[in-house]
Amino acid sequence: MYKPKDSSQSPRFCGVRTFMRLEQIKTTDDVDFVIVGVPFDTAASNRTGQRYGPQHIRNFSVLLRPYNPDMDIDIFAYCSGVDFGDIDVIPGNALRTYDRIVEELRPLLKNDVVPIIMGGDHSITLGNLRAFYERFGPIALVHFDSHSDTWDHYYGEKYMHGMPFRRAVEEGLLDVDHSIQIGMRGPLYSADDIESARRLGFEVIPMKEVRQIGFSEVMRRVHQRVGDKPVFISYDIDFVDPAFAPGTGTPEVGGPTSCEALEYVRGLDGLNIVGFDLVEVLPAYDCGEITAVLASAIMYEMITLVALKKKRAQSNTLSAAKMT
Repeated sequence: MYKPKDSSQSPRFCGVRTFMRLEQIKTTDDVDFVIVGVPFDTAASNRTGQRYGPQHIRNFSVLLRPYNPDMDIDIFAYCSGVDFGDIDVIPGNALRTYDRIVEELRPLLKNDVVPIIMGGDHSITLGNLRAFYERFGPIALVHFDSHSDTWDHYYGEKYMHGMPFRRAVEEGLLDVDHSIQIGMRGPLYSADDIESARRLGFEVIPMKEVRQIGFSEVMRRVHQRVGDKPVFISYDIDFVDPAFAPGTGTPEVGGPTSCEALEYVRGLDGLNIVGFDLVEVLPAYDCGEITAVLASAIMYEMITLVALKKKRAQSNTLSAAKMT
């Protein structure tokens, strides 16, 4: 069983930085989840520096503790996890980087380990989804973002951070009938920017509608849309209002607070989640490290969902044993 180092016994400023002070080891034995960094940012269209996102998040994550009071669970009483380190990306070459991502994620998924992936810019999600397609076939998607990332091209390029989900649909990686995008807002090139995502098959809930219908209805629609399908969660930190997450490349005002940002992750409990990514953290613009605080907390809630799923599975096994 792998769990974080106890910071009541070992000061947080000691040792090599890993997420939550987990062991840095490449193994799939006795592991339920792994933390993986993909420090790639040369498909970004505005600010760059997301390549330093994984180490930035790791630096702040040492403050995290194993008991989650909001979800009332001691995470490592039910699951085991390690920090897998970073994938060796190819700067400037998205397609070869995707191949690296697939190669690294393949043994994890084969062994039913849940990858929790830190970007990097949002272009990396296409590589992630290619790996999940190998294991699960077309997969459902829950996508939190201020942008739909379904443009066809940027500067004539097809593999930028503004288009991974269009490419994923074109490649048949997604079960779009069970996929949903949440939080889109901000100025657009045309009204078609949102409608094009709907034409691809996504259900889309723009931020204006999120505010109108409220959190409970949003989560009801997420659960209804996804059902029991294997689902990948992709969380762009610019989903959150820049007052709470300034360290990102394409910030849009009018988003959720940090409290709401965490609640959207907690509200995913009960879905058949098989993987996550968190992208677009950019340390150079992160005033007071508040984006790192939030990003590490979001990933912590993602780990909590893995633990809750394991807890339910153990409970169901015990119940079945008692019945026999």
